[in-house]
Amino acid sequence: MAIATRTVAINPAFLQEIKDDHHELRQLLHHTAAMLNRPPWMQMEYDRLVDLFTKLRDQLAMHFSLEEAYGYFEDAITVAPHLSKRAEALRSQHFELYSQLCSLVERAEQLLYHEAPAIALAGLAEGFRAFSFRLQDHELCESDLILEAFHDDLGAGD
Repeated sequence: MAIATRTVAINPAFLQEIKDDHHELRQLLHHTAAMLNRPPWMQMEYDRLVDLFTKLRDQLAMHFSLEEAYGYFEDAITVAPHLSKRAEALRSQHFELYSQLCSLVERAEQLLYHEAPAIALAGLAEGFRAFSFRLQDHELCESDLILEAFHDDLGAGD
């Protein structure tokens, strides 16, 4: 007698694209943090800062689009429907995180175009740190969800 089971399908090309995208996202986060953490005696290159923030915003949009367009959670939720509420909550955070980053881009542009005092740089740096922690937590929760679905799929919880 054959028993049909559902399994999480993994597309290797998609996983490589996600991996490359994630690496680029981490690099941009690192470079932006490094620029914002420069010692006060170093002159801030506001044009470079805005460029980093813009690239980061675009990369984050790509990252979230890949997750959503290719059904990053869909197979896992099919296998483990009890995880659907967590998956939906994480998916809804994409817009919130993207909006938060867009706000930071605008603040950086205000510094570049002298629409905000240079002292606002400290607030921008603090806002970026808060965003980074929130994004890191979000990504960790996504990973935990996927791992839990794989765990359920493999029957390791039996």
